[in-house]
Amino acid sequence: MTVVTRIAPSPTGDPHVGTAYIGLFNWAVAHQNGGRFILRIEDTDRTRYVPDSERRIFEMMQWLNLTPDESPLQDGPNGPYRQSERFDLYGQYAEQLVASGHAYRAFETPEELAALRETAQAEGRVIHVPSRDLSPEDAQRRADAGEAHVIRLKVPREGVTVVRDLLRVKTEEGQPDRYIEIQNAEIDDKVLLKADGFPTYHLANVVDDHLMQVTHVIRAEEWISSTPIHVLLYRAFGWDEPVFAHMPLLRNADRSKISKRKNPTSAEWYRQQGYLPEALLNFLATMGWTHPDGREIFDRDEFARAFRLEDVTLGEPVFNLDKLKWMNGKYLREVLTPEDVEGRLRAYLTELKADVPSGEAHGPVDFSAVVRMMTPRMDVFADFLPKTAFFWTERYPFDEKAQKAVRDARDLLPEIAARLRNLPDFTPEAIKAAFVTLAEEQGLKLGKVMPPARAAVAGTNESPDLAEMLAALGQARVVARIERALNEVQ
Repeated sequence: MTVVTRIAPSPTGDPHVGTAYIGLFNWAVAHQNGGRFILRIEDTDRTRYVPDSERRIFEMMQWLNLTPDESPLQDGPNGPYRQSERFDLYGQYAEQLVASGHAYRAFETPEELAALRETAQAEGRVIHVPSRDLSPEDAQRRADAGEAHVIRLKVPREGVTVVRDLLRVKTEEGQPDRYIEIQNAEIDDKVLLKADGFPTYHLANVVDDHLMQVTHVIRAEEWISSTPIHVLLYRAFGWDEPVFAHMPLLRNADRSKISKRKNPTSAEWYRQQGYLPEALLNFLATMGWTHPDGREIFDRDEFARAFRLEDVTLGEPVFNLDKLKWMNGKYLREVLTPEDVEGRLRAYLTELKADVPSGEAHGPVDFSAVVRMMTPRMDVFADFLPKTAFFWTERYPFDEKAQKAVRDARDLLPEIAARLRNLPDFTPEAIKAAFVTLAEEQGLKLGKVMPPARAAVAGTNESPDLAEMLAALGQARVVARIERALNEVQ
């Protein structure tokens, strides 16, 4: 059997980080088994359709290097891969269920349904739809007369529906495996085909998964409540059920479902902030799963090698942004080479339509040198420009601490400027030696000599190694800045 997995996002807004999360696990299961990974667009809900959302979903998957084997872009043997392009199929399959007695035409008006729901709620039961009791001939006659209707699934009144979820098998010694069991009396007759001919999620999802030969349905646990309907549909059609595995939901710190009020949920936000796609995938892989060797840092291919779907844990994985930022920093400092970091940063700045900075007066600043200096001090690329503004412009601000440092060292800074102006070699080693010599002559600790220079040249006490920073800026620029700080900071 060829393993086939899929994700089926709806183009209703920003590409969600949860889609990336579920996409990663589906990609891994397909590729570790030599199977196929499908991206299907479920766009039948036209009231929520956002025109550019589909394109952004494709861009997210490309950025994350989770390329599907079949999709609206790649096409494939089971297309089309947009539900809006499969419209006629769903009506045919709905009619097939009516003909076999597993579904029926329902003619209740919205007002009638509202009254029925109110009664059912008061009595603590699911809604009973009167049209269910119509004879097939009466129902067909009313439909032929043009009476508006929907098609509903005819759920058995008795018994239970068993959902075999791979992640929720409970085995007790001497007892058979137990799965999720739902009393049929608790399942209402869901609409399969709406009055306008559009399918509901339930029908379209099951028909497409079957026709696309999906063997494993790996999705978020919020869909568990829908799965009994899907199981009943598979049985009504006489089709084999796929393997179901419902992944734990991503959670905020308070254990609520991840939401944009408490965490950025758009995958585009992470791209715009300069997170590496490898780091984001690495982080998402740890949501509900732990590497068997205890590794925290591993790439996509290593995940596919080591991951087993059965090993997913059903806790409530917290989407900790601080942990993700830490992991991204580890990638910058320990996984990528300095050349990779610089190349990725240049590409990031270009994508933001920001020019790669080079400095103004007194000649250009070596961009590569600044990147090397800043790599230990940034976790995401969005940190770079705000933390390095003083490298590229003479119009940098002085924060309060820097102003105080300049004022307190007003007598020392002219001597610092003189020593630096007269250095024959303006290298980090020579600069550091000059500060050491000055501190010894003045009877001061280096901690009293170097911070004022840093404050004057950068406008902040938070900057990379002072000697490297000054060497990168260049002798003329450094001396001019110290002299200007003495004049401007009062």
